[in-house]
Amino acid sequence: MLGLALAAWLVAPIAIKTFLRTSFFEMTAPIEVSASYASDLQKFWAMRLHSKDELIEAGRDMARLNASYSLSVQENEELKSQVERLQGLLKMPADERYRFEHARVAQRDFSGWWQRMVIRKGSDYGIPLGAPVVYSGGVVGRISEVHAFTSVVQLTSDPGLRIAAVVSGDSRPVSFQGAENQVFGNPRGVIEFVPLDVYANATAPKRLATSGLGGVYPPGLTIGQIVHVESSSDGLFKTGEVELDPRLSELTEVTVLVPASKE
Repeated sequence: MLGLALAAWLVAPIAIKTFLRTSFFEMTAPIEVSASYASDLQKFWAMRLHSKDELIEAGRDMARLNASYSLSVQENEELKSQVERLQGLLKMPADERYRFEHARVAQRDFSGWWQRMVIRKGSDYGIPLGAPVVYSGGVVGRISEVHAFTSVVQLTSDPGLRIAAVVSGDSRPVSFQGAENQVFGNPRGVIEFVPLDVYANATAPKRLATSGLGGVYPPGLTIGQIVHVESSSDGLFKTGEVELDPRLSELTEVTVLVPASKE
């Protein structure tokens, strides 16, 4: 019976396979989302068991962070006002490319086949296919699947994801791609077409950021740190290894950059 089922699946049309896969995902999504909500509730009650001294200390730390963030917000507002004045003087259109949609992580899937996570927002919040996903440390990945109430995020560590990037202090574009990662190892990626005059190693790493080419990711977002480069087989460029932020495997909340216009 198993052999017959496998043979029927192999000869089935692509439309039927896509329909069955989507239907199965939609049926199992409530289980994953419910488990995520239960985990959040468990953490909430666990935090209520902390002593008053611990809560007071945490409140002080939070007050310091709020003070620094308030200053950053004021500086950001001042920079935005300066940009708006310059746009008015130069008669340039406003650059409102994205709106921010924050989402909780419901499930993580790190295996030898793919690197991805499931978030608790989908087409019900207007999440589009291919939208960039970020967090405080930089790039998380992009939306690879959109369902009714959930979405699948393809992480930067996935070998199937490519990003046009630049090395810090250099404007020449390079190609970044996720690499084969160990299940319990730190995430990493590889870069290609690196200029020959770029050097980096583990003691003096170089920051790798998005270039803005391709129209998917805004420029300047951190991808990772280049820890090794060497000449490629043709000798025209270099290839290298990129260490990604280990927090990628521990994220509980991310932000989806939803394009302001469909174009």
